[in-house]
Amino acid sequence: MRENRLDALLEAGFTDRLGQRDRKLLARRASLKGMGEKPPFYLPTSWWYVVPGENYEGLFAALDLHDRVPVTFREGLDVADLSARPDAYPVFVTPEIDGWRLIFGNLDNVIGWGWDDMMGAVERLSARCGQAQMFFEDIAGGADIWVVAQAGRIRRRYARESNPEWVGEPLPWETLAVDDEDFDPEFDEAEPNEGTADAMTACEYLSVHPSPVDADTEIRGHGWLAMSAPNVGHEGLEELARSWR
Repeated sequence: MRENRLDALLEAGFTDRLGQRDRKLLARRASLKGMGEKPPFYLPTSWWYVVPGENYEGLFAALDLHDRVPVTFREGLDVADLSARPDAYPVFVTPEIDGWRLIFGNLDNVIGWGWDDMMGAVERLSARCGQAQMFFEDIAGGADIWVVAQAGRIRRRYARESNPEWVGEPLPWETLAVDDEDFDPEFDEAEPNEGTADAMTACEYLSVHPSPVDADTEIRGHGWLAMSAPNVGHEGLEELARSWR
């Protein structure tokens, strides 16, 4: 897409008017153009979800996303700046990164800020995709959260804002305070889960750190932009479609 074409597509609401042929052409275009894109790619690292690359198709139903459009990695990075209808927001699903797909962009509007909203999303994603993860970091507010869910249930969760909270048994890679070689249980004290890794560390063990995605990373396929509401289209856009071919 030439400059501003992707923004124009979303602003016009053309995504629900793409036929099967148009979608195939855009998928081919995104794959070919993506081959020429060179890392590093810098994804936002404040709030994102992760699902396995081989089972990612279920994420669109889990998050109630619609009218997806194939895009390259760099096009998807602009998701926060893309415009749409006031009640419809685009979400970026990355290409497969070392076996994982990451979900970014407008999550506050698509999922909501509520605790139940955040946890419900990761549970639904894991039910549809087999497993899912969520990472959230708010440096200014002091919040740090990471979640691992499988088959619709949270297996492990760490959340810290004022006081830390843990759910589930520690995972094999976790090194807690009691595991430190200098820890002496006769003289030292520690909470059972004290020393749990923060979100930026946990993501490296659980899947991939999103930033930067460098030249050593295996990237497969193209990304997707999907809308938070269906049928965002308008009439009279066939000429725009033809100009993309």
